[in-house]
Amino acid sequence: MDFASQSIGLSTVINARDLGGYVLPDGRTVKRGLLLRGGDLARVSDEDISILKDRYHLARIFDFRTSMEVTSLPDREVPGAGNIWMPAFNEKSSKMAEMVLPREAYVDLGGWLVENAKSAKVQSVARAMYAGLVTDDFTQMQYAGFLQNIVNTTSGAVYWHCSQGKDRTGIAAALVLTALGADRELVMADYNISNEFYREDVAHYCSLVDTAEEREAIWTFIGVNPRYFGQALDLLEAEYGSLMEFLTGPLCLTQEDISILRERYTE
Repeated sequence: MDFASQSIGLSTVINARDLGGYVLPDGRTVKRGLLLRGGDLARVSDEDISILKDRYHLARIFDFRTSMEVTSLPDREVPGAGNIWMPAFNEKSSKMAEMVLPREAYVDLGGWLVENAKSAKVQSVARAMYAGLVTDDFTQMQYAGFLQNIVNTTSGAVYWHCSQGKDRTGIAAALVLTALGADRELVMADYNISNEFYREDVAHYCSLVDTAEEREAIWTFIGVNPRYFGQALDLLEAEYGSLMEFLTGPLCLTQEDISILRERYTE
């Protein structure tokens, strides 16, 4: 699997791809054209909106961004698709607010990181981001709502996104794949496709800094860091026993929900 095989053919949306085509451990395959993930839809072209509407019959869009991100770059409307804002970060929590980058970072993330990747705080946020998200009660509630909304979507495709379509979006994809019966290897493989998409950007900005710590922070924020993501999955498995038990525990997914998802989205 790679970005080319999973791309949904949008020229103006970053990292936009399909979970369809993945072969699950029991031999079932995720249906194509229904479970879509990617970056925000703020700059999506009319042509790409038509693709989402006419090719994928998009029914729902889930936006995991902060209020600052949504206000600065609101999604364009896709006719026929409801847009549901489900911020992954609890901006009222001082702990979670510390993990939100400042407004200037969203204007030019790469340039901001070259200037700030040496900061101990930035490096700390990079290390703690995934673990902080998956263990936060507010974030768990948002992802629980996201999964339940997918269960309740009876026709058309769903599309979920943050800004770059990799971290908050990647966690959501991991949860959906786990519900469908994916093992950790497949979850990580889907997650790592973002590194293929962002490889040139990561290499460019890493070349502008001096230390391994700075490069790791840049890699985490521009691409995706499988070590940190893996540590977050380890944390969930240690706490709940497995990712599936995380879904059926704090994320409130029932066995009936899981059956509905597998019947609708796999073949």
